[in-house]
Amino acid sequence: MEYKRLGKTDLKVSIIGLGCEGFMNKSDDEVKVLVDKAHQEGINFIDFFSSNPQGRSAFGNAIINHRQDWIIQGHLCTTWKNGQYERTRKMDEVKSGFQDLLERLHTDYIDVGMIHYIDAQKDFDEVFGGEVIAFAKELKEKGIIRTIGISAHNPLIALQAAQTGLIDVIMFSINPCYDMLPPSENVDDLWDDKNYQKPLFQIDPARQELYQYCEKENISLTVMKAFGGGDLLDEKLSPFGVKMTPLQCLHYCLTRPGVASVMAGSHSVKELNEAIDYCYASYEQKDFAEVLSRVPKHSFIGNCVYCGHCAPCVKGISVADVNKFANLCTAQQEIPETVREHYAALEHHASDCIACGKCLSNCPFEVNIIQKMKDAVWLFGY
Repeated sequence: MEYKRLGKTDLKVSIIGLGCEGFMNKSDDEVKVLVDKAHQEGINFIDFFSSNPQGRSAFGNAIINHRQDWIIQGHLCTTWKNGQYERTRKMDEVKSGFQDLLERLHTDYIDVGMIHYIDAQKDFDEVFGGEVIAFAKELKEKGIIRTIGISAHNPLIALQAAQTGLIDVIMFSINPCYDMLPPSENVDDLWDDKNYQKPLFQIDPARQELYQYCEKENISLTVMKAFGGGDLLDEKLSPFGVKMTPLQCLHYCLTRPGVASVMAGSHSVKELNEAIDYCYASYEQKDFAEVLSRVPKHSFIGNCVYCGHCAPCVKGISVADVNKFANLCTAQQEIPETVREHYAALEHHASDCIACGKCLSNCPFEVNIIQKMKDAVWLFGY
């Protein structure tokens, strides 16, 4: 298992995390089997958004003897009403729902206190201008939560949250389909088939800006909806009309700038193993580029998606990393010191490029890589 640092914290999280959906409507013993398997394989990170009391209690019982081994991303602003989960901004419900989470998980702290599901500007203004953010800051000051995050599906709102300077983690919906759609306050737009009927080109600029900003500012993205609710795994359901594998979906997410971990909502040991297989899979098994380069109607042509097809470079340049660092600078119209340091740490730099053209023939997205290397030399000086 590979681990990444979570934002500006000292926490190191597994790149494959757990979603909590698979714990619902299962017995304590069934949940313990899933949790023990994940623990055995080195998974140490879980998102718990659900207020379902049965699911919370089952997970809490499963980790009762090794709570310290888990980094929990637990949500504020969820409550259980009339037998179902609801989002809330009512402070009595926010506080009681969070206290219920602590009690059912048998813990006195939550590692990442996530303010749940902010997609609309009005909601953002209410949360960050009112009692919810004040409560989250109070919990952080007391050590009851270690750091603050939010969950969102709208890149414009997520970016605003990142720019407040108050959060270290954003849970965001990422996959190749969603990345092509423009921002919306209505989350249903992400899986509405009619939005994929017209041709789509490139990653939406608002999403690209969010990913690059988070990478630059050391704010970690944790991923939900990596499989598009399962639709991307079925060519009949996929908006792209092609089937991707779980490994390809995971690799796409984990190669986005700023991403630390993907929360896989495994409902069985079989599904959990499919996610864990990512850690042992070959590059060929993870490769998503060939699939995306042949998607009908929709195109990533001309856009570097950091897929790695340009490798191996005859001079040993990590072309995808050079492109990523150069893109970060271009998007921000400056060269942040952290990006400069990351670029300097590369074993080989853009100035080592001999313009042999091998990478051009390897790239399935027809990126002008030689020009990209020249741009990087101009930015960094070597």
